[in-house]
Amino acid sequence: MGPFEIAALAIIGGIGLSAFKVYHDNKGKAGSAELDQLRVEQEKLKQRIATLESIVTDKSYQLKEQINRL
Repeated sequence: MGPFEIAALAIIGGIGLSAFKVYHDNKGKAGSAELDQLRVEQEKLKQRIATLESIVTDKSYQLKEQINRL
C-alpha cells in the first residue's frame, strides 16, 4: 500500500467518522413542531382517560352493569 492510498483511507475514514457523529447527535432530536403536536395529543388523551374514569367509577354505571349481568 502506497502513501497516497493510506492518505486516501485516512481522509475517507475521517469524513465517515464525522458524518457518523453528526448522525448520532441528531438521531434523537425531534422538531419543535412534532413535539408540540405530541404534547397536544397527550393532553387530549389525558382528558379522555379522565372522562372514562369518571364514567366507570360512577355508581349508576356500576348499577347498570350489575343489572345487565343478571
